[in-house]
Amino acid sequence: MNFLGHQVVLDLHDCRTASFDDIAWVEATMLEAARRAEATIVKSTFHRFSPHGISGVLVIAESHIAIHTWPEHGYAAIDIFTCGSMHGLRKAADYLIGAFESLCPNIVELRRGRPADPASTLARPLLSSTPLVA
Repeated sequence: MNFLGHQVVLDLHDCRTASFDDIAWVEATMLEAARRAEATIVKSTFHRFSPHGISGVLVIAESHIAIHTWPEHGYAAIDIFTCGSMHGLRKAADYLIGAFESLCPNIVELRRGRPADPASTLARPLLSSTPLVA
């Protein structure tokens, strides 16, 4: 079955890079990951928090790549979502694991958005949409 998108969620624990809290390095590293995923970069925005930590998003024509870092914990949370190939996502993930020098990476790969088949009852939501917080 074909899906509309693919997503990789990376939890990079025990990161050893000395550049962890350098916003220019983090942005350049994320841009290189997008290139390795063969993504089309549309816009990049990154912010450094005080006293430390960086959040950033790359809007790509195929969807997005996002990061948040906790240098004080040697941890980075990264989300790569694309309607492109899974092969490119894996290249980007492997690059990021190496760049951040994560000694304990956790990777979750997801398939997202099953295309609707109007003739199928499975095309309708199985659960009602209720807010998580009232």
